[in-house]
Amino acid sequence: MDRFRQIETFVRVADAGSLAAAALEEGVSPVILGRRIDALERRLGVKLMYRSTRRLVISEEGAAFLERCRGLLREWNQAENELTEGRRAVSGHLVVSAPAAFGRKHVAPLASQFLADKPELQVSFNLSDRVADLVREGYDLSIRIGGSVDPNFVAVKLASNRRVVCGTPAYFEQYGRPQTLDDLRQHNCLAFNLQGGQNRGWYFNRHGRLVTVRVGGTLDCNDGELLHRWVSEGLGLGWRSTWEVQAQLARGELETVLDEFALPDYDILAVYPQQRYVPAKVRYFIDYLKACYAQDDYWNGAHEFRV
Repeated sequence: MDRFRQIETFVRVADAGSLAAAALEEGVSPVILGRRIDALERRLGVKLMYRSTRRLVISEEGAAFLERCRGLLREWNQAENELTEGRRAVSGHLVVSAPAAFGRKHVAPLASQFLADKPELQVSFNLSDRVADLVREGYDLSIRIGGSVDPNFVAVKLASNRRVVCGTPAYFEQYGRPQTLDDLRQHNCLAFNLQGGQNRGWYFNRHGRLVTVRVGGTLDCNDGELLHRWVSEGLGLGWRSTWEVQAQLARGELETVLDEFALPDYDILAVYPQQRYVPAKVRYFIDYLKACYAQDDYWNGAHEFRV
């Protein structure tokens, strides 16, 4: 607390222009403020300001330190205000972009509980697999799955995800289980077509190297949810994300194969533009999603929870 008081006094004196004026604002004697400044300078080993009865001059080192101290005090006051006001103070309009299928399954359905104690907040979702331009299109926040993030944006990890090759027990009973990547050529693999952006290639890690396996089957399309449905119906194998199939895996409706060749986990991210002040509506929504996804058994289909 002494360190904080010293910094607060340094900023107050600098802004007031003299010890006397700052002391009058605080209701103490100038001597007390002078002692705090002296103690701060001794602790730092730097002369922050030169004082006389008529003038106060901030040193070069003091000027740089002053700006940092002002920032710290602003953040401190902001933190106190937000804690005092509580979550009910969150208001305004939160505009969120998310991948279509993930947004329908794991973002938009969570909004009602998030809004339950925030009557002054409105949330809008745009669910699309197109990567949105957050700044130009006016989004507060974007949910993304893997991929690189522009250095002008902040990325916060919400959860982990990975890709798995999966099928129904009935499919494996009829056609067997692939043991190697080459075995996939003998199976009905349900994949994105060229219009779906994946060009019928599945990616794996073999001996520490990224490899692409060309797959084929009787059905392909440009829609991930349709591919997921076909896999669930036992029509073939799919290369699906765990956020999409984990609940079915837990229930035994789907089973994975070739796990030893799976790529490393990659992150589900909340991305927003870098800014000095992050709006409470953005911070609270990110914290809320993280808490939801961290719930025991959330990804196994237990969506009834309390945060």
